Formats: sequence, structure tokens, C-alpha cells
Amino acid sequence: MTAMKTAIFARRINSSLIETLHQVLGALQKNNHTVCLYRPLEKIVQTDNPVPSIIEEFFDSPDEINNRIAYFISIGGDGTFLQSIPFVAGKNIPIVGINNGRLGFLANIQKEEIDASITAITGKEYSLENRSLIQLLSPPDVFPYPYALNDLTIQKKGSSLITIHAYINGEYLNSYWTDGLIIATPTGSTAYAMSVGGPIVCPECSTFIIAPIASHNFAVRPLVVNADSHIKLTVESRNNEFLLTLDSYTIELPAPGTEIILTKAGFSIQTIKLKNHSFYTTIRNKLMWGADPRN
Repeated sequence: MTAMKTAIFARRINSSLIETLHQVLGALQKNNHTVCLYRPLEKIVQTDNPVPSIIEEFFDSPDEINNRIAYFISIGGDGTFLQSIPFVAGKNIPIVGINNGRLGFLANIQKEEIDASITAITGKEYSLENRSLIQLLSPPDVFPYPYALNDLTIQKKGSSLITIHAYINGEYLNSYWTDGLIIATPTGSTAYAMSVGGPIVCPECSTFIIAPIASHNFAVRPLVVNADSHIKLTVESRNNEFLLTLDSYTIELPAPGTEIILTKAGFSIQTIKLKNHSFYTTIRNKLMWGADPRN
């Protein structure tokens, strides 16, 4: 059987990661994979004697990941998974997350499942979920990677509320007097948007969630819109600045004259869904639905 090449990415290097990385390498070797390893992890395997023979090369940037890679593994929490996205975006490379962090909606393979999961992936015992992304159209060139798998947010800088004017496909929606506004994908519905009362949306739905952060008007509630919508946002701020985020990346922008325009990206991310995993099981377990602390 021809060896499959798998890329491995992780960011936070600690004793837990070292243990998990070696477990993943062992499982991949048993299943006849070769490995392309994220360069900063090289110092971990250099201490091994001998260095695992399945590691054939290293990568630093998204440009070095192409269709010779069969799978992409992210080791860490959901934050690490989000940082993995630029490496696979638009390349149809399936990605899977191994949870070495905390909650893990995206990185949903647990350490005790690593061996069985790698074997199942090798045997094609999985399905693919296509996850939609947000594309920031304007302002251009303010982020090196203008896409978000979870959410785009506008937030105040300082203590004063800001006013965010929102338009959907050119039609005026509302002026939010608020601490900020979240535009979330279905994937992001279990992240920041959920913490402000937004709905949980199944990954396959083609929607965006517009959710205010601490709105001064209690009647203003989260809204679900079609993901094919063009959304335009403008900001009024007393200090003439605000914060714009795409997933974990944040910049400061001037409030006067800046238009935020976004839509659904023209490509999706393929995440691996193992046969014994489901979205409903994940949210039930992670959010402890039905768990009674009195029992």
C-alpha cells in the first residue's frame, strides 16, 4: 500500500503536546503514513533517538502545503484549529483536530481515541463536512488572510458604547448601540456568538448569525440571515477607533469613513467526521445537556 502523507500542525509546545505528538506519530507509522511536520515542532523530535523515520519533511507556510498532502492534523484546542485553516484553505485537504486543549468543538478527537481514529481515517471510515467561511471584502489588505471560519467581530476600543449601522444586501437593517457586533458562521455559533445568546446552528446550514454584544436596547436580539447575503457595517465611535477581528486576529481601524463589507467565501473547509462522532453528540457532551449535578 502506498504511504499517505499527513501534515501535522501545533502551536503551544508543552509536556502535554510532546506526549500527544509522539502518540500521533506512532499511530501514523502503524498505518503507513509519512509526515510533513510544522517546522517549530522540529526541536521536539530532534531529541528522539532515533528521529521518527516517518517524518520526511517540514513546512513553515501555507504555500508549502499542496495536494501531495492527504490529511492535515491540528493538535491543540479550537484556537489551534482556527490557526490551521490558512494552510488548507481552498485546497480540498481534509482537516481533523486532536484535542490537547480544553472544550474542543472543532478539535474533537480525544487523546484516548487517537489510535482508533487514525486507523479509521486511513481506512476511509469517515465522512466530510463542508464548513463555510466569512470573506472580508472591505477594507482590503488589512489582514494577511481575509477569511474566518468562526466569526468576524467589531468591538469598542475604550469604555464608551459604539454605534454600528448594519445593511443586508443594500437594505438598512438596524443601528446597534452596543459594545460590539458578531457575525458568525454555523461553525462559530458554538463560540463567541453562543456566549451572547446566539443560537446554535448545525454546520451544514448556509447562514450567518448577527449577534450584538451587550446591546443597550434589550429588544435587539440575534438574527439569522442567508449566508449568500452581502453585509455592510459602518461604525460611529467617540474615540474614532474600533477593533476588528477575524477569528483570532485583531486590528484597530478608524471609525469615520471605514466600511466593513463581508460575504460567504467562495470555498469551504473540509473537516473529517468520524462515524462514531456527530454534531449533536458533541454539543450534548460539551455543553453537558441533560447532566444533573444533583445526581
